[in-house]
Amino acid sequence: MGVYTYENEVTSPLPPSRLFKAFVLDADNLIPKIFKHGPHGVKDVNVEVVEGHGGPGTIKKYTFHEGYGHLKFLKHKIDVLDKENFTYHYSVVEGGPLSETLEKVSYETKLVASPDGGAIFKSTGKYYTKDHAEINEEQIKAEDEKATGATGVFKAVEGYLLANPEAYN
Repeated sequence: MGVYTYENEVTSPLPPSRLFKAFVLDADNLIPKIFKHGPHGVKDVNVEVVEGHGGPGTIKKYTFHEGYGHLKFLKHKIDVLDKENFTYHYSVVEGGPLSETLEKVSYETKLVASPDGGAIFKSTGKYYTKDHAEINEEQIKAEDEKATGATGVFKAVEGYLLANPEAYN
């Protein structure tokens, strides 16, 4: 098994606590709402808790009904949820990016305060390949960009919070 690690940082003018509430703690409600009414191409996302109560060990299933290309669903398991330190780790356990090539994908995210009063969103994705399979690094970078980059989910949440200054305070 090989491991490919991809790290990414995205800055925001918003404080870590507000971003964490929206992007992590209420993501199951907010992200489908943003996508349904936004220009992101995803028309309908359903989120269901398959197992657990929202903390570590919880498994969630995300079903994409339209607009997310080949991705129809994914299940992820929460590994770490640290509300005080704005840290969230989870692993994709079924669907999504898993394939004949990828055995497992784990993400570690953390929001830290930036000197200007905003936040830095730090993300590390670890892609575990099956046997000695080769991995397309450009495809991994593109997938990570969808989640965190300038056009990704993180920036979509940030845009929502900037447009709704009363939300998630």
